[in-house]
Amino acid sequence: MKYHKLFVTKKVFNYLIRFALLVALVAEFYYQSWLPFAIITLALILTFIPSLVEKKYNIDLPEELEIWILIFIYLTLYLGEVQKFYHIFWWWDILLHGFSAISIGFVGFIVVLYLQQGNLVRAKPVMLSLLAFSFALAGGALWEIFEFSMDQFFGFTMQDASLVDTMWDLIIDSAGAFIGALFGFIYLKDHQSFFAYTIRAFVDLNSSLFKKLNKDLSKKYSDLKKIELK
Repeated sequence: MKYHKLFVTKKVFNYLIRFALLVALVAEFYYQSWLPFAIITLALILTFIPSLVEKKYNIDLPEELEIWILIFIYLTLYLGEVQKFYHIFWWWDILLHGFSAISIGFVGFIVVLYLQQGNLVRAKPVMLSLLAFSFALAGGALWEIFEFSMDQFFGFTMQDASLVDTMWDLIIDSAGAFIGALFGFIYLKDHQSFFAYTIRAFVDLNSSLFKKLNKDLSKKYSDLKKIELK
């Protein structure tokens, strides 16, 4: 029942955000504001990415994560870039960088957990959390490169042409990555938290994927053992 309600909520968010972006797209086309038009088009395309990832890789993302991705796209590209919230509110960039780093930390931890479940990585919880932290930090660095590229080639002002802005973004990314890794560590220690609940939801939704990984690896190991015996 709970997942059904979340699924309905996700669909509502999908419709609302895409409708809002479509209205904005028509308005920018009418006023021939081509740069905002291009940004909104990109935002609209990105709202379909979670569904495409699920279909292509045959995985189920937690509804909470999908809703957050949709909200993040809207807050970053439309409100942040088109409506200039980055310039209107000094804390807007800090807020989004912090939450994005935590989200990337979640993704990094899921990847590490997947590798651990398949016996590809064997390490203590603190080391697994460190890997998730590194993954999130790398994601933050890649985002800064993306911002720099947008500013250089398309005339955006995502970095405000400031080294100080970039460094603060990386510091905030590090803090968010640490929080994400900390929640992952808490999950491994079987403590309760919202983050732990989201991880459990992902594992439960994709239990067949984890079982298949273990089965495939066991078969490969068995085949290799047979070859060695020969």
